[in-house]
Amino acid sequence: MFKQHQLHQWFRSLSQVALHRQLLSTSVVLLVLAAPTMINLPGSKLLAQNVVSKDLDAASFFQQGVMRYNRQDLQGAEDAFRQALQRDSNLAIARNYLGNILLQENRPDVAVQEYAEAIKLNPNYGDAHYNLGLALHQQGQREAAITAYRQSLVVDPTMAAAQYNLGLALYEQGQIPEAIAAYQQAINLDGENANAFFNLAIALQQQGQLPEAIAAYQQALQKDPSNPTTYNNLGSLMAMNGQTSEAIAVYQQAIRQNPKNAVAFYNLGVTLYNQGQMKQASSAFKRARKEYQDQGNIAQAEKIGELMVQIAQISAPQTAQASQPSTPTALSILLQQANQPAKPQETQNEPVNVPISAEPMPTSMNVR
Repeated sequence: MFKQHQLHQWFRSLSQVALHRQLLSTSVVLLVLAAPTMINLPGSKLLAQNVVSKDLDAASFFQQGVMRYNRQDLQGAEDAFRQALQRDSNLAIARNYLGNILLQENRPDVAVQEYAEAIKLNPNYGDAHYNLGLALHQQGQREAAITAYRQSLVVDPTMAAAQYNLGLALYEQGQIPEAIAAYQQAINLDGENANAFFNLAIALQQQGQLPEAIAAYQQALQKDPSNPTTYNNLGSLMAMNGQTSEAIAVYQQAIRQNPKNAVAFYNLGVTLYNQGQMKQASSAFKRARKEYQDQGNIAQAEKIGELMVQIAQISAPQTAQASQPSTPTALSILLQQANQPAKPQETQNEPVNVPISAEPMPTSMNVR
């Protein structure tokens, strides 16, 4: 069996799908998840210590293929593996390599055929089952991908990546409890996977298990304290759960981590506004507006400017007539919805008036 090296990412997330609809009757859609995952390029396997074929020419071509593959000479590697297979058609591992090359070349349909051939030659080839799952997943064939991931786990129950991607496919199929179980198992196998904790939190939140989701987000931050999305989701979820002071602390922590985090400043401002801390809220909104302007997101900056004007108009009469009951305004009603992690607009140039959070899908599906 050969080991792999992880290379650069296969593709970046392309689009977003809604995580769940209204959790509360007064709320908007809560979370948005970027549908495709980021897949890393095929991992390279080390040269075999033992001859892989009794046909020495086939073995020689195979080793040439591995060396070229390691150098990212994909065309040369493909030629060498095909020559090896011409001399020994039973080289399942050569088929697996070809599948990896084809997947890297964005030809998942042909990669599926190579992985299937590898499995036909060696039904207990766990890596080939796993890689078949990746190729099928990339094509949107989630049910088939689930079957392949599960078969890889039959062969190797310790394959954390298979459990992780199984969770993703199950989630995408709407099988949320099953996805939660898969993510939890992935964490049991690899407790350092921040993405598994992150996705577990999303699934738990959709099931209404807010304390458990908060705990999972906190674990995700322990593993990856640099992820701004995790801070924003955690803060918004805490606010929804009535833990306002904790939410404020999380947003402040996010700002310390990244002083240019416009979303954290904005969410902090919303949460402070809901607490009646108008001066502090205005300060946070002012900083959010500046950061959005620096980012070139003029539409969001202008929207925040409008909010600041309305807050100033509301605050003035409240100060002069503090003893009189206030009448809810369109702004206050709108900002009351800030106690939920909110759905971002389809484009970043369309602002929203509730805490913003944009959640990527799992970010490490690696071929083996």
